[in-house]
Amino acid sequence: MLKETLPVEYIGSYKDVSDCPDLDFPEYCFIGRSNVGKSSIINCITGNKEIARTSKKPGKTQSINLFKVSEEPIWYLVDLPGYGYAQTSKSTRRKWSELIDQYILNRKNLMCTFLLLDIRHKQQENDRLFMQQLGENNIPFCIIFTKADKLKPAELEKSLDAYKTEILKEWEFLPQIIVTSSVTEMGRQEILDLIKQTNHTYANYAQ
Repeated sequence: MLKETLPVEYIGSYKDVSDCPDLDFPEYCFIGRSNVGKSSIINCITGNKEIARTSKKPGKTQSINLFKVSEEPIWYLVDLPGYGYAQTSKSTRRKWSELIDQYILNRKNLMCTFLLLDIRHKQQENDRLFMQQLGENNIPFCIIFTKADKLKPAELEKSLDAYKTEILKEWEFLPQIIVTSSVTEMGRQEILDLIKQTNHTYANYAQ
């Protein structure tokens, strides 16, 4: 079966949230540590390798990149800069951090933040703090574990259990979790189903 290619249109890149267009449709942003595999997952979801640029160099995404998905209903995919290490100056990374904060705290139609984490690694402090920020500001989010194909099934299960244990040390309940691989397309349909379900809820609420 051929993979569905979403009807995606690039809208623009913005270095300030105030420059982003005011939209009346749901938005879904993707964010994570630099080089977590964000661009690869976005390309996998959309079925188009040209949507988000992939690079082994951390810090490739440097602005808010907005894409329109012309399904029914219409929704927007937002590619945010990565946080954490990047081969650039501290002042530039600080600007990216401020840009991320402005976006997630001020976009009224942000329906879900997809937080990408590399399943091969233990919980990182900046991931923990970002998750905490989302919770403190009541911002809905879903954890996307990336690069599952890099681990054997037993290793994957062990890493997933260990990460859940760490999260539950601070959280009363686990957030929604989807395990993915841009290579095998594992988790792709789960992400799309979550977006479709949320779009349906948004449409009913907007009426």
